[in-house]
Amino acid sequence: MAMTVLSILRGTMVPAARKVLSQNTVSQARHMSDHRLMNITASRFQWNKFKDMLHLYMVGAGAPLLLGVFLVNVLVGPGSLTEPPPVEEYAPEEWEYYKSPITRFLSRYVTPNPQQEYEKKMHFLWEIEHKRQLRFIEAKVRKKMAERGDYKAWYYVPDISRKYQRIVKKETEELFERRPAA
Repeated sequence: MAMTVLSILRGTMVPAARKVLSQNTVSQARHMSDHRLMNITASRFQWNKFKDMLHLYMVGAGAPLLLGVFLVNVLVGPGSLTEPPPVEEYAPEEWEYYKSPITRFLSRYVTPNPQQEYEKKMHFLWEIEHKRQLRFIEAKVRKKMAERGDYKAWYYVPDISRKYQRIVKKETEELFERRPAA
């Protein structure tokens, strides 16, 4: 490092100083291996690639979008309110009430219709109520089955040995009633 600085400064020195400097530098030994190690650092490839892709997408997608918004606002302009025709002839759509042409476009083609969303919500609530009623009926059936001591459940399919289960149960209860108390 010192040699580089001195080499740069050599051209600006006076001739006497050059002579002294040249005598000192020739006699010095060059030390090439004074343990200068290359610093190992993490690669910045992914960071640089990310910045490149971000720039590409900002310019490649953002610029045309901004240009489109500018042209729509300049050429089409904001909407204005006018007196609508009678309802019998024409029913306005909900997207027609927005002022900006971009908002009208998004409301018409991107966002869902509020009436459709309302109908979907009502159907969802109807399904929940229907399931609640079915659970209530199922609970009543289980309660009656528990009171009467019927099968395990209405979907239970007994095997052949239990074909006459109700008859056997009834006869068993009659036997216990006839039995003398001990």
